[in-house]
Amino acid sequence: MGRPPETLANLPLARAALDRAADRRPDPGLVPRLLRDPATRVLVIRDGSAEVVEDGGRPMLALRPPVPADAHALAVFLGVDGDDTAYLAVDDTAADSGDAGDLRTLRQVGVELDDRDAGLLTTALGLLNWHRAHPHCPRCGAPTAPALSGWLRRCPHDGSEHYPRTDPAVIMSVVDDEERILLARGPDWGRRWYSVLAGFVEPGETLEGAVAREVFEEVGVQVTDVRFLGDQPWPFPSSLMLGFTARALGTELALQEDEIAEARWFTREELLREVAAGESAVSNRLSIARGLIEHWLGQPIPGVP
Repeated sequence: MGRPPETLANLPLARAALDRAADRRPDPGLVPRLLRDPATRVLVIRDGSAEVVEDGGRPMLALRPPVPADAHALAVFLGVDGDDTAYLAVDDTAADSGDAGDLRTLRQVGVELDDRDAGLLTTALGLLNWHRAHPHCPRCGAPTAPALSGWLRRCPHDGSEHYPRTDPAVIMSVVDDEERILLARGPDWGRRWYSVLAGFVEPGETLEGAVAREVFEEVGVQVTDVRFLGDQPWPFPSSLMLGFTARALGTELALQEDEIAEARWFTREELLREVAAGESAVSNRLSIARGLIEHWLGQPIPGVP
């Protein structure tokens, strides 16, 4: 897999500032002890959202010390900062955290958060999404219990251990010999909304193979020169998006109708003109898709958040 000299920089969800301190997770007393320490910072997640406050016009996570009700909630250890302050995420489905303030989703504030908060919220959502989706043992069906400070679920019936799931997905900018980019929209998208192609990696498949297969399946185009550009977690609910560029061997399109409603080749001038006129729209800056498009474009898209 080739790695070009230029890669995607400053992807919003690829940022982090904490030491995950994985060596501390096996301590069964870690989370209870941290929940008794008023210096611990707690990030409360409510239905996929977190409370934010404004700091100089910029949103930041509203972290708080532990409260007694946290001991009865699902709490996961996220890591420590340079001052050894510990951070936990708590699922508010069970915690009595008081009245909610200004709740925002990661999609709403992910771009504006600083490195620490972007990493905290991304990791917390990925972990808690997995816990909510996997409450039972896939082997015997018995209820499982959190362990390893929230980074494991253990079955008390058969003793099996189950780790957080991350689904790798490739996402790619396909460019033809005239330097046009291929953008498409799904059947349920708005008529003006376009993005690059993407799809999940299948068992027994390489990343380059997944890129070539997905492009051919969705639009009937064969590709070559598949090159990695960058990656970022995407906790909606549990993906890792792996960004690539690829060179098209042809331009005739054959759409997979249940996946693709429309696909078009854009020149740089066409895309900039249509976006500026409101005739076309592209992914926002949170998505790696935007980074892939702007990497091909050679500049940020003006006036589009």
